[in-house]
Amino acid sequence: MLGNGERIGQLETSWDELLDHGDEPFELSFPPVRGVNPSLKLKAVVVHACDNQDGALFDSLTDCEIARDTDAGHARCAEYWTSGTVSHLNDAVRHFQLVLDRCPVDHLDHAAALTNLAWARLEGHIQNDVQDIDTTTSLLREALALRPHGHLDHALSLYNLIVALTWRYSMERTPVYIHESVELCCKLLPLCPEGTYLRSMGADSVIDYVIRKCNKLPIDSSDEGIRIRRVVLELCPLGQKYHPRALVNLSCALSARFQQHGSVDDIDESIQLDREAVSLCPEGQSGRNTYLNNLAHSLEFRFYHQGKYHDLDEAIFWREAVLCLHPVGHEGRDFSLNNLGSALCTRFKAHIDIDDINRAVSLHFEALMLHPPGHPHRDDTLHNLASALQERYRKLHVIEDLNQAIDLHRESLRITPLDHPERHRTYHNLSSALCFRFTRTGKNNDVEEAIQLCQKSMETLPLLHPERHVSYFKLREAYMSRYCMQYNPADLSLAVENFRLASRHPTCGFPGRIFEAYIWTFAAEKHGDGSALEAYATFFELLDAHLATRSSTTSRREAAAAFHYTRSSPVDAASCAIRHDDLRHAVELVEQGRGQQWSLASRLKTPIEDLESGHPDLAHKFSELSKRVSNAAQGSATIADRAAAEVAETKYRRITAEWEAVVAEIRNLQDFSRFLLPPSYEDLQAAARHGPIIILIASKYSCNAIIVPTSGEPHHIPLSSVTLADLENLKGRFARAIQQASKMGLTESRSDLIVLSRIVWDEIMLPIVNVLEHVLELPRGSRIWLCPTAAFTSIPLHAAHPFQTKADRSGKEPCLEDLYICSYTPTLSALIRSRQMMKNCVPPSFVAVGQGQPGGGKGKALLAVDGELELVHKLVPATANRSTISGDAATRAGALEALEQNTWVHLACHGKQDQDQPYNSHFVMKDEHLTLLDIMEKDIPHAEFAFLSACHTAVGDKETPDEVIHLAAGLQFSGFKSVIGTLWEVDDAVAKHVVQAFYENMVKDVEDGGFMDCTKAAWALNRATHAVKSKVPLEQRMVFVHIGV
Repeated sequence: MLGNGERIGQLETSWDELLDHGDEPFELSFPPVRGVNPSLKLKAVVVHACDNQDGALFDSLTDCEIARDTDAGHARCAEYWTSGTVSHLNDAVRHFQLVLDRCPVDHLDHAAALTNLAWARLEGHIQNDVQDIDTTTSLLREALALRPHGHLDHALSLYNLIVALTWRYSMERTPVYIHESVELCCKLLPLCPEGTYLRSMGADSVIDYVIRKCNKLPIDSSDEGIRIRRVVLELCPLGQKYHPRALVNLSCALSARFQQHGSVDDIDESIQLDREAVSLCPEGQSGRNTYLNNLAHSLEFRFYHQGKYHDLDEAIFWREAVLCLHPVGHEGRDFSLNNLGSALCTRFKAHIDIDDINRAVSLHFEALMLHPPGHPHRDDTLHNLASALQERYRKLHVIEDLNQAIDLHRESLRITPLDHPERHRTYHNLSSALCFRFTRTGKNNDVEEAIQLCQKSMETLPLLHPERHVSYFKLREAYMSRYCMQYNPADLSLAVENFRLASRHPTCGFPGRIFEAYIWTFAAEKHGDGSALEAYATFFELLDAHLATRSSTTSRREAAAAFHYTRSSPVDAASCAIRHDDLRHAVELVEQGRGQQWSLASRLKTPIEDLESGHPDLAHKFSELSKRVSNAAQGSATIADRAAAEVAETKYRRITAEWEAVVAEIRNLQDFSRFLLPPSYEDLQAAARHGPIIILIASKYSCNAIIVPTSGEPHHIPLSSVTLADLENLKGRFARAIQQASKMGLTESRSDLIVLSRIVWDEIMLPIVNVLEHVLELPRGSRIWLCPTAAFTSIPLHAAHPFQTKADRSGKEPCLEDLYICSYTPTLSALIRSRQMMKNCVPPSFVAVGQGQPGGGKGKALLAVDGELELVHKLVPATANRSTISGDAATRAGALEALEQNTWVHLACHGKQDQDQPYNSHFVMKDEHLTLLDIMEKDIPHAEFAFLSACHTAVGDKETPDEVIHLAAGLQFSGFKSVIGTLWEVDDAVAKHVVQAFYENMVKDVEDGGFMDCTKAAWALNRATHAVKSKVPLEQRMVFVHIGV
């Protein structure tokens, strides 16, 4: 093997000593060099002149010439290094070229000959005596190709090529050379651990140089640029001095790609990398301010995309910390002022805290003082200050703020280079400011300029750039402003088209698109545009997709609550469809819009019997992925640490993507095209199989009822004498009347409740009953299901009562519960799902759980609970495997186990609806609360019936009333097909009468050896409330409602 020319020792030996080894190879050792013990393996061969038939002598002579020229080349190189005489270098190159010419490609020493020639040329290049570096690197690449991984000299060839490429980069500064060097370094490092010869002869310094130069390269957000950043990070493991810088550079590249393409995975990873960098740079250490700024920047980007307010609050926290590190006089104070001011301005848009916007304006003014005319960043600071003044104008309507904002935007635009990557943002904000002034002054020039600015912004942005959404949004704003002043239909059409483009822009985050779709619904309704139904459908589709990205039930509810201003959208959409005479669509829209929390949670529990029968493998795949999604969701919900929670959410999103791919595969099958899509009217009508469903719609536009019959078209009943304000008033009056009644004696008249029940009958239920009786010809005693929305959910519709005598004096007019057996259902889908699960038949078992003596501070003692449990135990047939849990055994864990192991459950305890966090609504046990979330996380397909003899178990969520998030609905979701719950506080002393009458009716006609039928629960409750009129006051009879089958 030919060497590299470095003298490591001198060999002296006799021919006899060489020949004594025979044909066996032998090893010679040399003194240590740089801590390495070099050795040489030799083999002696005797060549006879007479043995020349096969050219052996010629080969031997050629090898001698190769050796002589190689030695001569190394000698001339050594003289060149000593004297710097170029002729010596030229001689060395000539000798090495001769060697290469004598070593064809298949020669054992071809790679070494290439290396020697290249190394000599490289030395000349380093000294500026050889200009052609291309040939040098080509020779080294060829040598490396001949020494693949596993070859003894593979590492050496890697090192040589890295050295050549770094020298080439030092002369040309072309990133491709340092990129290649990084990749080669990644291959070299594992092959030469600490203490090896290559490390000692300079590999460390070369790798260090490569990392430093790579870290100084401009951020490249291309896929290749990010891949290189990952390679650099691989070269800089934890503990290596450049590790934090490598983390930050990869983070910045990912953040830049996110800004261009809007991939959530990119910004999530960027934040994780920034958090790690901050953790490696404790307080007081140089560079911490940079890492904090990067983290805050990434958090703000994710807030814009996903709308998580804790991201914005955390970003402001870090911006404040950086400003503290940059006191007056610090060179970085101007950027800190601008960054914090912009973050506060963003928070002001969300929460409208005037202190935030005033401070933002002040911070930007201070920053502007640090950026006088001529400063390279003055344009950005002008833009930031103008934007803050513009936002303050939105709230305070001080015209001086608006005019100053316009002037500052114009100055910023004037000094911003035409190729500045963020010039479009100034176009956007100046356009918006001009629209504001147009609506105030009516000057057409302002709105014309605003439109032109938006069009310019779109010229600078690629079609899929996330911020093109803002261009559509601002252009819509301009056309809408002009339409509201001039009423030109063309402007409305253009505004609607930009509504459509903005809300459907694929790379923009969901919050911005959801907001745009909502504003579209509002504008279309207000101006009578025919796109209103399309706008509502777009809104629901986007909101559903946004909520699906959240891993836990509570985070989905929080995400929905962030759009609190849209809470009436489901009923408004249904009202819109009704006004367009499209009742089927109205039913579909109200179902899609008002049950999103439950439908998103229940999609993982979808029955798949039909899929299993025809496509068992795909059904199994769907089932397994559903379990993984569910497990990932539950796991992320329990993580308190922000960084760990973000990692869990990323994992959840990736598993969900796999799940969605399988769902898409299922939808490609015949007969499964609508698998897990919002149900059609035909699908929803299955809920009315055993009786009509009455959907009560309370919208600001109109109040209506829709009856979904067992077959045929839906029926519309306009409730023209009732408005949404009337219902809100009625709801408040009921609450006050019930509270007042709770303080009365049994025989005292509940006159307020009677008046209110009569209003419900006259204004709401009577028009519906007329259709049931005279159009549908529904026999008396039939079952009906009420599906109330919005304000209707807080009114006891089942208790509607005329409280008057018949005209012929033959008796009293019948009330609703005299005519029909009333049940409630949160959604039509919930009822369908419960019926589908009726197939899961198991032997009956009954458990009564009671807690009358909760732990300290959890409520007053319920003295009648033990008596109620004994009563229930006596009434339930012995054919059930009856059991009772009470006292110290009635713990959270004990109650959960009872729910899982029994088909019938009776719960007697305190119940509380949490109005602020409905998933924390709970039953009070001895130790911990049994929450709605605890119940929802259980899957109990064999469960049948639950009687909730507790307070507030069927009261909804004030933030999202159409979601009907309460304890009774939670039990239905977990698997109980039939549930009795309560609308308000229960008096346990009188509730036992209802309980007794209920179970007495349930066991009627049960044959020997049989058991109760959960589908009779609504009828039994109806009979029970009639039977106890003399023992139980009106408000305590009204309190119980039936939900489900």
